[in-house]
Amino acid sequence: MEKLRIDKWLWAARFYKTRSLAVEEIGRGRVQVNGQDAKPSREVKSGDTVALQQGPVRRTVVVRGISGMRGPAPVAQALYEETADSVVERERAAEQRRLAPEPALGIAHGRPTKRDRRDIGKAWGDRWSASIDD
Repeated sequence: MEKLRIDKWLWAARFYKTRSLAVEEIGRGRVQVNGQDAKPSREVKSGDTVALQQGPVRRTVVVRGISGMRGPAPVAQALYEETADSVVERERAAEQRRLAPEPALGIAHGRPTKRDRRDIGKAWGDRWSASIDD
């Protein structure tokens, strides 16, 4: 086997859990082969460069082998080699996500209680609008 459809190869290389997911991601324009947007029927061969996006992670790999069968992870990892730039970018993005603050911590107290709403109303005083007119 010298060439294989990109959707089958992505599935066999374990980038996506099903071929349907691979086809969906290809359709959304998240997979490029040799710098061009791919179609699910696009054939890949050894030496081709595949750029794909998995969630927030952007990866660039070089095809090293072709297999139409989905095998264990060590066999799947032998089908491609990730570029050095891609590894550095992926590790940088992971570090950035690790250091980012937890979004839920920005909520100080959550939804105001009935007492809090009354206090908010007192802060407005007798004004019925937000305008500064006195």
